[in-house]
Amino acid sequence: MDNEKQFLRRNRIMLGIFSLCLACFALLLYNAQIVEHDEYLARSTTLVTTSTTVEASRGIITDRNGKVLVSNREIYIINIDPDSITPEEGETQGVAVTRALLRLIKLCQQQNVTWTDSLPISDGTSKFVYTLDTASSTVRTRFHSYLLDLGWAEGELTASTPFLSANMRKKLDSQTVLLTAPVLMDLLREKFGVDPAMTDQEARLVLGVLYELDLRKREITYSTYTFAEDISVEMISILTDGRFPGVEVDSKTVRQYHTAAAAHILGRTGGFDSKEERESLNAPYTAAVEEGRDTDGLHYYRADEIIGKSGVEAAFESYLVGENGTRLITTNAEGKITSELYSIEPEPGATIALTIDIDFQAQVEKALQEAVEAMNAEDLANGVENVGERGATAVVLSVADSEVLAIASYPTYDPSRYFSDHALYASDPGQPFFNRALNGTYAPGSTFKLCTSVAALESGIIKPNTKIMTTGKYTYWDDYQPACWIWNQYGSYHGNINVSEAIYHSCNYFFYEVGRQMGIKTLNEYATAFGLGQKTGIELNERTGILDGPEYRAQVESSWEGGTILQCAIGQGSSLFTPLQLASYVATLLRGGERYATHLVDSVVEYDGSIAVSNHNPEILSVVDMSPSTLAAVKKGMGDLVTNGSIAKYFQNCIVTAGAKTGSAQVGTEVANGVFVCFAPFDKPEIVVAIVIEQGGSGSALAATAVNILNAYFAPSDIGTALIPEGELLP
Repeated sequence: MDNEKQFLRRNRIMLGIFSLCLACFALLLYNAQIVEHDEYLARSTTLVTTSTTVEASRGIITDRNGKVLVSNREIYIINIDPDSITPEEGETQGVAVTRALLRLIKLCQQQNVTWTDSLPISDGTSKFVYTLDTASSTVRTRFHSYLLDLGWAEGELTASTPFLSANMRKKLDSQTVLLTAPVLMDLLREKFGVDPAMTDQEARLVLGVLYELDLRKREITYSTYTFAEDISVEMISILTDGRFPGVEVDSKTVRQYHTAAAAHILGRTGGFDSKEERESLNAPYTAAVEEGRDTDGLHYYRADEIIGKSGVEAAFESYLVGENGTRLITTNAEGKITSELYSIEPEPGATIALTIDIDFQAQVEKALQEAVEAMNAEDLANGVENVGERGATAVVLSVADSEVLAIASYPTYDPSRYFSDHALYASDPGQPFFNRALNGTYAPGSTFKLCTSVAALESGIIKPNTKIMTTGKYTYWDDYQPACWIWNQYGSYHGNINVSEAIYHSCNYFFYEVGRQMGIKTLNEYATAFGLGQKTGIELNERTGILDGPEYRAQVESSWEGGTILQCAIGQGSSLFTPLQLASYVATLLRGGERYATHLVDSVVEYDGSIAVSNHNPEILSVVDMSPSTLAAVKKGMGDLVTNGSIAKYFQNCIVTAGAKTGSAQVGTEVANGVFVCFAPFDKPEIVVAIVIEQGGSGSALAATAVNILNAYFAPSDIGTALIPEGELLP
C-alpha cells in the first residue's frame, strides 16, 4: 500500500515538472513570436553573407629520400584600405589618408619594419633625383607603364629621366622636355592631395605607399597591396590597440626553405611582373571559357597570386599551384560571425619529389666552393686582376637512366634570402643567379675526343688496335700545320699509338688525322646522336649550345675551311656545350649508345595520393651505333689516365675505381677554362661527373674536385680529403 502511494507521488511530481517546462517554453515562444517579433525580424533580415577566397597551400618539394626542401609557413601581413579612412571635419580625404599613412610609417620605422615602396625617387633629404639606374628592370618597367598610363610621359624610358608628354608640357607650360623628379613629386602631391604641411621627406614616404596602391588599382601589377610582411605579434598588438585607420592585419602563406643548397634547381616564387605574364598563364583557362569547354583542372590566376618564377617552382607551376577554395561567412547586424562554411574546399598543390639527394647536393656545392676559393686565393696572392669573376659547375648523373643526382653552380645564393639580399647577390661579379650547369655553354676541349674516337671506330677509319705514327707537328697541309700540345710544350711527340693510347695521352696529332679522314659530316652525326648541341630533355630551362660545322658557320656568315675539321676533332672549334650535355654524352657512351632524356623530377603526387608524373621509364632520345669493342677501347683510355696518367696522384685518394678525361679550352684569358668528365666504378659504371671551372686550366683543381665528389657519393660518411696541390697544365 505504501509503495503504491509513493509511486503516485512521484508521478505527480514528474508531471508537475513537465508542465512547468512546457509553460516556460510556451512563454519563450510567445515572447519571441509576439512580444519581440519586430526586433527579431529586423535582426534576421540584416544577416549578411559574404564569400572569401581561401588560399590553397602551394605544393611542397622533397628530395629523393622524402626530405622536405621547400614547404610553406604562415605569416602576418599588413594591408591598407585607404577608402576606410574617414576624414575629420573640414579635412579632405587626401589629407586624412596621407596623415594616417605617415603615422603608420613612423611606427614601422620605430619597430624596424620594412614596408613595400618601389617608387624610384630619392628620399628627399636633398634635391629629389631618380634612382632608376640602380632599380631592377621590373621596377623600371612598372614605373614607365605607370607614367604612360597617367599620360605624364611618352617615349622609351631612359636610365636617367623620363620625357614629358606633349599634353603635360602644355599643361605645365614647360620649356623642358624632361619629367624631372621634383616635377613628378609635385604632380604626385597634387594627384593624391597630400597634406601641404608635410615636409618633402614626409611627402616622399607617403607617396611611395600611394604609388604602390595606385599601381594595383590600375592593374599594372597586382590587385591588392601588401604594405608589410612577416610582422611580429608585438606589432599586431600595437596596431590593434592604437586604432590605426585603414590598416588591416591578415595572414598568408609564404615559401619556407629547409636548405640553403640546390638554389638553382629549386628556383623561386614571386608575383606577376606584368599583365602579359598573367595573361600567358591564364591562356589555357581563357581559351576553354571562350570555346565553352570544361575548365576543371585549369587554374585561373588572380592578379595578386604568387607563381613560380624559375627552377622547379616555374617548371611545375601547374602542379604546385593548388586550387583555392571559397568560404561563406555570415554576420549579423552587430558584425558578429554567426556561421562559416566552405562552399568550395581548397585543394593543396601536388608534392614534387626530385631525383637529387640534398645531402649529396650540398657536398658537391661545397667541393666547388673550396676549389674556386683556393684558386681565387692563389690569384690574389699573384696579383691577378678580376678575381671573383670565376665560376664553376658540376653535374652528376646516374648511368642507369640519366637521372640527375646533383646539379651545382658556384657561386650560388641562399634561396631564403633571395629578396632580402638581392642587391648584394646582383652586384656579385661571379653572377650567383646564373645556372652555369644548364645555361652556361663552354668549349668541350679534349673531352670531345671521346666522341671523335667513337666516330672514327664506328665509321671504319680505324680499329681499336690501329696504330698511327704521331710526329708532334701535323704536316698534311703546307699552309696549315697545327701541332700537338706535347710538341708545343716539350718539342716532343707520342709516337706510334692506338686510340686508347691517344685518349690516355690526349694526343692532338692522332685526332687531327682521324678527324681529317672522316670529315665533319660523319663527326657531327655522332656528336648529334650523343646529344651535343642538343637539349637533354631536362624539365628545367636549358640552352641548346652550338655544334660547330658548315651549317653553323653558314648561319653566322662565317666561312668553313678544310683545316677547321682538325680543331673540331679535338674540341677546340666553335662548339659550345652545357655541362649537363657533357654529362649526358658520357652517360650515353657508357650505356653503349642509348641516349636517355635527363630528368630531375622522380614523381609528382597529387594531394589525393594519385601519381601525376613518374619518370621510372627512361625516354630514349637517340641511339649511337656502337660496338662493345669501341666502348672497351674508349674506356681503357679513360681508365689508364686515372691509374697511370697525369692525374693518377689525385685519384690515389679516391675510394672507388674510375675513368676520366681532362680538357681545356682557350677563351681569351691567360688561363683556359678547365673541363673534366669522369665515371665510377670503372667496371660497372654507376655515375658520371662533369665539371667546368672557369679559368681553371685542366689540372689539379678539377681532378681533386672530382675525387671529392666521387668519395662523397660512394662513402658519404668518409669524404675524400684530396687537396689541390700546385696547378699544372694538362691537355
